[in-house]
Amino acid sequence: MRKILLSTALLGAFAAPAFAESHGSCGEVSITEMNWASSAVVTAVGEFLMEQGYGCDVTRVPSSTNPALTSVAETNEPDILTELWVNAAPVYDRLAAEGKVKPLTDVLSDGGVEGWWLPTYLVEEHPELATLEGVLANPDLVGGRFHQCPDGWACKTVNANNLRAAGVEEAGIEIFQHGSGETMATSIAAAFEDKAPWFGYYWAPTSVLGQFPMTKVDVGPFDAEAHKCNGLEECADPKLSDFPAAKVLTVVTDSFASENPEVTDMLSKMQFTNEQMNGVLAWQEENNASADEAAVYFLTTNKDIWADWLNDAAKEKLAALLK
Repeated sequence: MRKILLSTALLGAFAAPAFAESHGSCGEVSITEMNWASSAVVTAVGEFLMEQGYGCDVTRVPSSTNPALTSVAETNEPDILTELWVNAAPVYDRLAAEGKVKPLTDVLSDGGVEGWWLPTYLVEEHPELATLEGVLANPDLVGGRFHQCPDGWACKTVNANNLRAAGVEEAGIEIFQHGSGETMATSIAAAFEDKAPWFGYYWAPTSVLGQFPMTKVDVGPFDAEAHKCNGLEECADPKLSDFPAAKVLTVVTDSFASENPEVTDMLSKMQFTNEQMNGVLAWQEENNASADEAAVYFLTTNKDIWADWLNDAAKEKLAALLK
């Protein structure tokens, strides 16, 4: 039903004929649907183009970074992992070196942004909070709480080690782990509504950082060796490090790339800038829309972008939408 609704929405938008010849050549394909908003949109866009342009029968696999990589290592599935934030997932390097996964593209072409954030209004009122040193000296000003990533997110491990290295709990700041990305976003919106403190991890592209002015806390420089250790749950000696500019990839299994060269070529071209994705996510939030509806919004307003991702046969199948 979800796929039918997505196709119907596109057909209605363009008054196009049905895609009667879309299935049959690609076969069954599995793709991750990571549990955060931008990745869900990427997955929905990719799914539609694979099904309607290349004849794939696509199955979405709900997941997050570390479980998805573990699944590939153990079962060689799913076939496609998209919006994979590899800088916080050390196992990725091993899988790539072993040839189990093949990186295709920076799906976020200008990278991702990660860090610890405060509402800008809080920093404007208390400039000392612009640095981690100032935050640790004034736990009450930040609400005495750090908002941590959910289970399964690679950032949870990196944050946990950074928090240990910084002595955040010793400074009187509780670590509050969220159950989902949705509750993290809701907590920020609630803080802004009341002009209340908020301190924790967040990333971009997201509608949240587009809607709510946030200031990234200066935790000090990036340390490559420290960050590498911080990405490991068993890191024995964590040291504080800023997050690097995040490399965010679409990755496929080596077997999928070998068996599906045309789809692999399309996925290697499927990229979004932060500005494009922030715009889609802001539209999604403002319209209380689903990821599929946000994908429809992107596809109907950016034909000139995604047309260049397709081969000639896919363009012919999707010609009605590209007029």
